[in-house]
Amino acid sequence: MTRGAPTQCAPLPFSYHGRMLPPGLSMLWEQVEPKEALRERFGFDEFAAVSDWVSKVLDEVWAISVVACGRMVISDHNAIVWVESSHGPFVVKWSRSQERFANLEASARLLRVLDRQGVPVAAPIAALDGRDRVMLDGPLGPLSIAVLPELSGDWLDPEDVASVWAAGACLAELHEALRSNPVDQMLTTAGVAGLTERIVEWIAHQDRGLAPVASHRLKELVANLPELDDEPQLVHNDFRAANILTRGSNIIGVLDFDEMQWDHRVSDLAKASIYLGTRFTDWRPTPAAVRQTLRAGYESVRPLGPVEAGWLDALILWQAIQAIPGTDDPAGWAQAL
Repeated sequence: MTRGAPTQCAPLPFSYHGRMLPPGLSMLWEQVEPKEALRERFGFDEFAAVSDWVSKVLDEVWAISVVACGRMVISDHNAIVWVESSHGPFVVKWSRSQERFANLEASARLLRVLDRQGVPVAAPIAALDGRDRVMLDGPLGPLSIAVLPELSGDWLDPEDVASVWAAGACLAELHEALRSNPVDQMLTTAGVAGLTERIVEWIAHQDRGLAPVASHRLKELVANLPELDDEPQLVHNDFRAANILTRGSNIIGVLDFDEMQWDHRVSDLAKASIYLGTRFTDWRPTPAAVRQTLRAGYESVRPLGPVEAGWLDALILWQAIQAIPGTDDPAGWAQAL
């Protein structure tokens, strides 16, 4: 779909992004030995044991006969396994973080709603008992498990102007879809502080002093901005290249809703503006021209009012300061300010 078409979030038959990852067992971003992480975090001695366990679970709980497990990645306390089956290719995602189980279950239900509205997401495959996410015992304790269709496309290329513009439009459409759905209480956070309060508190207590000139500028910007009249809502909170699939210049998949949170839409746009080009271990600043293109795409669907536009500048600066990794900054996050 080209610029100016009715929608940039075009629902198409798609698959997940596993084919762009190495076969077998690997870490998504951590620099640790994957076999050791597999054993210590999930209790499996090797990838073959994972394959046997996943095959049994999919057969008993989803009635899916696994032909082969091609790859697995570990990310913190989460894992993703790609499987070939008699029903086609699937992705099995699980988490061992029990404090997040309720939110993960709620996000799975929300994905199904978004899918029905035509938003390009991977809706979960229902288990035999109708559940979208199932809690099962793993070797080291309970796991929250979802089975998703495999999606195929390329990760967003931040140098492709048309794709970045489409991503901005897609984010705006996603915000509208999230806003129109009844909010699942499991995914809300009561009493979200106002933006001014949050940033002032951060400057006072959490700023590491890595960019003092930028921090001073941020403080001045916030002092002169009125509070937003836009109500907080559910937002994606991790909208970046590693979670955006494209085909040509079309956005055909938005992935990983596990980090959704309750915030202002302009906050989500600001975070996406800073982290848009990041992929796993490849983290570098998003050029200003790319941020401008993302915003133009977003505003083609949902124009920002004057107050939101002022807050976007402040929030982008805030996110950029927080993105500085430390004094060792080979990618040049501080210089990009």
